[in-house]
Amino acid sequence: MKNSLKYIALVIIGTLASCKDEAPTPKVIYDATNKASVVNKTDSTQIEVADLPIQMEGTNYLIHPVGDLRVFERGTKARYGSSSVNDVSFTISNLGEYEITGYLQNLKFQKTDSDSIRPLTDKPVLILTATYLKTVADKTQNQIMVYTLADSDTNKDSKIDAGDIKTLYLSNISGENFTKISEDFQELIDWSLIESKNRLYFRTIEDTNQNGQFDKNDVLHYNYIDLASKKWEVKAYKPI
Repeated sequence: MKNSLKYIALVIIGTLASCKDEAPTPKVIYDATNKASVVNKTDSTQIEVADLPIQMEGTNYLIHPVGDLRVFERGTKARYGSSSVNDVSFTISNLGEYEITGYLQNLKFQKTDSDSIRPLTDKPVLILTATYLKTVADKTQNQIMVYTLADSDTNKDSKIDAGDIKTLYLSNISGENFTKISEDFQELIDWSLIESKNRLYFRTIEDTNQNGQFDKNDVLHYNYIDLASKKWEVKAYKPI
């Protein structure tokens, strides 16, 4: 009995030691080309669905969130068989105040007086947030959407997901002029709207030592965009 307890203790200690030594999964894997892997299409086994359309206040466009059908395992067995009983969620997005959140494959835009629906992008992406800047629209008449998303397979696992670098994009409320404003291979930390100046401020971090992680040894970049201007020009500033 004493030997058994000693063996169990050694196994537990060994397991804890291996977990402690396990390196975090890198967000970036570099190669000779220093480019992210291209993902041509999503998993063919996934079923694509759309939520009911959303219309932001004061706009003439409907927004259709598009994503993959989600199936949740309950972890229980059916009474007359060995198959797991699953729950299916047909809701793929959540709506806050002028913001759509979720794990979305695309957004599609439709003018209220038209039956035509156009996609935001024709490339594989994972959209995490889509925010309508209503206060900017009220002051400048520029109706702008801000997106946080992953747009490339930076960790080279053959899929675009939350494990890849998060980036920042803008578009018009029509979904047109979909533009990346953060630099490639820089992780978006956060963004903020300063209404009094009609400026979008954002921070990114660059993996300057190319170890695949974003940490205290890397460089922070501070930028802003004047949203009152028709041309979205990224300008750097140095608060420190």
